Amino acid sequence: MAKEALIVKTTPLPQSRISFELEIPSETCKTCVNETINAISRSAKIPGFRLGKIPKQVLIQRIGIMQLHASALEKIIDKSWQEALKIKSIEPLSEPELVDGFESLLEKFSPEKSLKVTLQTDVAPELKLKKSKGLSIEISKNKFDPKSVDEALEKSRSQFANIIPVTNRAAKLGDIAVVSFKGKYKDSGKEIDGGTSESMDLELEKNKMIPGFVEGIVKMKIGDTKTLNLKFPEDYSHEDSRGKEAIFEINLKDLKEKELPELNDDFAKQSGNKESLKELKKDIEKQLKENFEKTQKDIKIEALLEALTNELVAEIPKSMIDIEVRNNIEQTAQRFAQQGLDVKSTFTPELVKSLSESTRPQAEKNVQRNLALKALAEKENITIEKDEIDLKMKNYEDAISQSSKQIDIKKLTEVIRDDLLKEKLIIWLEENSQVKEKNIKATKKSTKASKTVKQATKTTKTRKTTKNQNKKEKN
Repeated sequence: MAKEALIVKTTPLPQSRISFELEIPSETCKTCVNETINAISRSAKIPGFRLGKIPKQVLIQRIGIMQLHASALEKIIDKSWQEALKIKSIEPLSEPELVDGFESLLEKFSPEKSLKVTLQTDVAPELKLKKSKGLSIEISKNKFDPKSVDEALEKSRSQFANIIPVTNRAAKLGDIAVVSFKGKYKDSGKEIDGGTSESMDLELEKNKMIPGFVEGIVKMKIGDTKTLNLKFPEDYSHEDSRGKEAIFEINLKDLKEKELPELNDDFAKQSGNKESLKELKKDIEKQLKENFEKTQKDIKIEALLEALTNELVAEIPKSMIDIEVRNNIEQTAQRFAQQGLDVKSTFTPELVKSLSESTRPQAEKNVQRNLALKALAEKENITIEKDEIDLKMKNYEDAISQSSKQIDIKKLTEVIRDDLLKEKLIIWLEENSQVKEKNIKATKKSTKASKTVKQATKTTKTRKTTKNQNKKEKN
């Protein structure tokens, strides 16, 4: 007599989901039940019986038929699921979801009858690009601002400034004020979370704190106490404080000012290990220009990728976004661990939930973008050859040989392949798209100045000295 076969029927569902309707023959059910009983019998311990020699009926009475059936049913579903995937040649993106629920299925289960099960899972979405060639984007036409070099030098001077006590005047912008303060909400009188400090060094610069805080300290003298009535911005980072009025009691405990070094060859040697100020300026300008050009290129690439993503037609399954969210959280946890933080105590269920919610929009955007690039590779037949990967792999040979940890070569190869493919796809987009530049009235100041200064100069702590000590150094 021929063995009954598993019957599999699939139905596509929205959001790139698929339904599997399985009819599992009774022969499979009976076999799994017997295998489950035999497996439990080999390990179960019942007084009066040797291990592995427990009669079937005694085992059923002792453990209970429902528990045995539950164990067998799990095996039946898993075995049939794996078989169904092979029959239909489908690779799922997520674990299957039992539509009717396990308890409901268990109540109706009988090994003497065939079993009908409905499972659902996510599968890779079908990808289509409405358009790939001739995408049109518009980006702002920016020019490098030479003033950014002077700004970088001024930031560098500030890093190497002498800190000198001030006793004979009131506070002004640019000073460093040592303050104690206590804040509370005006309507409730409740203390502001994080709005209290016994002693804090505050550089008196505009936009350093909430509006009016720094301005309120200006003109105060050491020992003065002042009450400030302020209002938190509507877009303040702490949600509970947004738009609320607050009262701050401030005491100016001490005052300091920065004595900036002269911009000369000695400063160039001290700050950037350069022989002359001219050489230091040239080096900073070079790095600022490189950063500026990279930023402009990144802006163009970002616009191209967004334009390509807008052409994507695909139903993206929820599980793909869930995986991206989980990967982002795991990467964040790894960074915390590398900084020496206790990940287990830091990543509480509440924090993980908050991170999941806050990172989901970006995760969805990342998934859409990656799928758009995949669709482009398929449509234009853009691939990476083995010799390209091998050539790139040579860059990592020294690091692999010197690493104390075992490197997963297969995973590294996949990462290299993905990076090379993305580079090739972006180059293709640049060559097959229209980029229009729009003029803007005024060039924006470089946002990379601060970062470049740190690269172009030695990182040192600001020297703190008294006025008398400073005089001795000059003498």
